[in-house]
Amino acid sequence: MSANPVVDPSTQTVSPAAVYPGALDPTHAAPVLPTGFEAQADELVSHYPVSKRSASLPLLHLWQETFGYISPEGIEWIAARLGLQPINILELVTFYPMFRQHPAGKIQIKVCRTLSCAMAGSYALCDHLREKCGVGEPDAHGLALSPDGKYSVEFVECIASCGTAPVIMIDDDFHENVTLPRADELLRQYS
Repeated sequence: MSANPVVDPSTQTVSPAAVYPGALDPTHAAPVLPTGFEAQADELVSHYPVSKRSASLPLLHLWQETFGYISPEGIEWIAARLGLQPINILELVTFYPMFRQHPAGKIQIKVCRTLSCAMAGSYALCDHLREKCGVGEPDAHGLALSPDGKYSVEFVECIASCGTAPVIMIDDDFHENVTLPRADELLRQYS
């Protein structure tokens, strides 16, 4: 048996499991689609009559908004929905930093780490938030998750407010000039 994962060398067709080994990951449960999810997906796809492939990003956003992250099953479901190979969806998930492949906390805290924010104290701010939220050190994906799943804290690249550094986002809310006392106040608001 060859170590090459190619199933049909003449067409280079590769099995989904070989293209995307994460599909075999037993830690991801099979998705249970909420009522109306497929109708939402169909409506999004209908906006792209020339090429369903163009609906890839909107479907990825819908999946992540619904489930919190893009699981291997999500990649396969979207690929099947659009008549694509899972690798075509995986390449988008791994390219765009707004997509997560792992669960995040119910309250997601993103701390800008680019130069203006770093100079204004974002590294100390991130350490402070990690300690207050009990998240510990980040995993290999840069996400620090609290044991109860309530908080996640991560560094992100530029949140686009260099003049009001340091800046953070809590869920979808933007906060400027965040000092350590202000961070404590924000945590109380979001708890």
